[in-house]
Amino acid sequence: MSENFKALIINQDGENFTREVKNINNEFLKHGDVKVKVEYSSLNYKDALILKNGARLVKEYPHIPGVDFSGKVVESSNAKFKEGDEIIATGMRIGENFYGGYSQYAKVSGESIIKKPDSLSLRQSMVLGTAGFTALQCAFTTKQTREVLLLGEKVNDVIVTGASGGVGSIAVMILSKMGCSVTAVTSKDENKEYLNALGAKNIVKTSDLSGESRPLDKGLYDGAVDTVGGNVLAKVLSHIKHSGIVAACGNASSIKLNTTVMPFIIRGVKLWGIDSVNASVKRREFIWNEASKLIDFKKLEESIKEIGLEELLDIYPKMLEGKTSGRYIINVNK
Repeated sequence: MSENFKALIINQDGENFTREVKNINNEFLKHGDVKVKVEYSSLNYKDALILKNGARLVKEYPHIPGVDFSGKVVESSNAKFKEGDEIIATGMRIGENFYGGYSQYAKVSGESIIKKPDSLSLRQSMVLGTAGFTALQCAFTTKQTREVLLLGEKVNDVIVTGASGGVGSIAVMILSKMGCSVTAVTSKDENKEYLNALGAKNIVKTSDLSGESRPLDKGLYDGAVDTVGGNVLAKVLSHIKHSGIVAACGNASSIKLNTTVMPFIIRGVKLWGIDSVNASVKRREFIWNEASKLIDFKKLEESIKEIGLEELLDIYPKMLEGKTSGRYIINVNK
């Protein structure tokens, strides 16, 4: 392992919050029992919040952010992993309580990573990253949970909010691949053609769903994936048909939800929270092994921007302002 390597370090001294790409050495890495040569990481909304001011998620400084990464094991004292194993790291408080993936090397607990399936490359795993992992969980919940686990009717019509973002765009592709007719909700007119290419049959403007919702409205959708929360989620709930499942995974619009019990007690609608951070290893392995069957990486590459650690400092504010679309992956060796 190289003695010195590059990492993005955030630090806080009183009111002064800093972000800087620096050269550090092995002694800086203090967590975990598996050392990994990082190849790729990605930029998620949570990463952008942490890069802004720590988002009250980081407890100790200085800190290496980056909530996901892929790479190859170079040293391990964990019996589950050996030198040369290719791994995927998402969630489990990596990049929050523990140093993350915005570094050329990382040291993590073997209990927080999984071996990469042969069906994915290291780059493809971060083309998906936490956003793709979350989107896969949402899609399985909205469609498979109702049809298979709950023995419900077939899920045909679904709606995806925040469809221009990382989670939303991948969810559109997955649900379309699963055979659903997908309505994509976006605030960006310029992304309509791209969302149609991903499989969206209909496009709805976010502003059409941002107003105050009725307790129940016309049932239009068998299920939904919501990435934004707030009034949009409340409006979506009022449009879900009987027994539909709404997978909620984000709060880009608001953490508040002003709704009534009517969708739940009249139509049996289920609001299903998706937590990508604490998913079990068994669930992670299942989701990642299913990924290659549901993702058209050639098509997804059209929305991928590959950047280096230095460029990341210019991009994250734009994500917080809603001025980005698609996925950003970070080549830490660029």
